[in-house]
Amino acid sequence: MANLFHHTVKIATSSSIEVSSRGTDTIIGENSVIDDYVKIKHVGGSGDIKIGNQVYINSGCVLYSGNGIQIGNNVLIGPNCNIVPSNHNFSSDDIPIREQGFQESKGGVVIEDDVWLGAGVTLLDGTVIREGSVIAANSLVLGETERFSVYAGVPAKKIKSRI
Repeated sequence: MANLFHHTVKIATSSSIEVSSRGTDTIIGENSVIDDYVKIKHVGGSGDIKIGNQVYINSGCVLYSGNGIQIGNNVLIGPNCNIVPSNHNFSSDDIPIREQGFQESKGGVVIEDDVWLGAGVTLLDGTVIREGSVIAANSLVLGETERFSVYAGVPAKKIKSRI
């Protein structure tokens, strides 16, 4: 239930990083940058948000703790991306969705090293972005990518290999 930031982290004054009341942590590694209007919010689960070294999170991104977010090193996250590692339950039609809580975790979101997320990408619970992957702008990712591959679309599909 703490925010633990390396002393070299640069955080724009217009960003909002909440301190969790849920017992979860936000950890940010060396030389990472949190740009303008980034929102980091602890809701929807019991996962920590762990951001590696040399990570750049561009303006307008929203990260919810949900079932956890783990971001590797040397990751670039374009503007207006959403990382949402939780899902609302909606199985009952006689209880408002807002009151049904959250579905069981699909594992949170993992982003390995040397990844680039283009502008407007959305990652949902259970997503694993493997090392060296590129996700094209405005793509929606559900599931796991292959290493050193490029994905695009809604839902995102592999369009080519980087190597």
